[in-house]
Amino acid sequence: MAIYSLGIDVGSTASKCVILEDGKEIIAKSLVSVGTGTSGPKRAIEEVLKTAGMKREDMSYTLATGYGRNSLEGIADKQMSELSCHARGAYFLFPKVHTVIDIGGQDVKVLKIENGAMVNFQMNDKCAAGTGRFLDVMARVLEVEVSDLERLSAESTKKVGISSTCTVFAESEVISQLALGSDKRDIIAGIHRSIAGRVAGLVHRVGAVPQVVMTGGVAQNHGVVLALEEQLGVEIFTSPLTQYNGALGAALFAYQGALKHAR
Repeated sequence: MAIYSLGIDVGSTASKCVILEDGKEIIAKSLVSVGTGTSGPKRAIEEVLKTAGMKREDMSYTLATGYGRNSLEGIADKQMSELSCHARGAYFLFPKVHTVIDIGGQDVKVLKIENGAMVNFQMNDKCAAGTGRFLDVMARVLEVEVSDLERLSAESTKKVGISSTCTVFAESEVISQLALGSDKRDIIAGIHRSIAGRVAGLVHRVGAVPQVVMTGGVAQNHGVVLALEEQLGVEIFTSPLTQYNGALGAALFAYQGALKHAR
């Protein structure tokens, strides 16, 4: 009889779910673009179960992770740190991983991995610089869609320096560059380099040991990935499941929990 495990990652800006069959195959996933303190987690759970054609009772074990994991008491069998879940998810997708760079909505995490387990980490959660929220603000100032940032930065022909790593000051800098007549595409490329510089500082504290993997929503912006590769001098791997990495790790730990429970 198959074992179904559900992993829920309640982040600051999005809620993600993954259902695994026997700890190996992803049979359903969901993403709702609102996170902790909203209806997002409930909607993400409903959506993933609907996609799988299953009910909550069909889940052998449910594990929650992320900022809002404690809000799922009574729904999840267990809560776990997102650091452990991101390490586990990345190892499942990339068995040779040694360094994970996770850029989420409101924080940046760099994990050192050995044999699938996290042995060291650095985290920036005091400031939004270099995060998804930072890119949201910059896109709004530039009057472009976040989804267009990668394409526009690739068309840049001139280096424009955005030196500030503070969201408020960077916003003023971008407005000044626009007033000077700088091309939006060059400004966006400058923003990507600014993020890469900030994140690289965190990575150096842990050490960029290949294979380096990038997860989180910002990993979908290849402009940031390329800027980071340039800063670090290493190839960075990403997956189409980048945003589901935490939920995937949670589902893998939930599978282990189901096995223990069955004994």
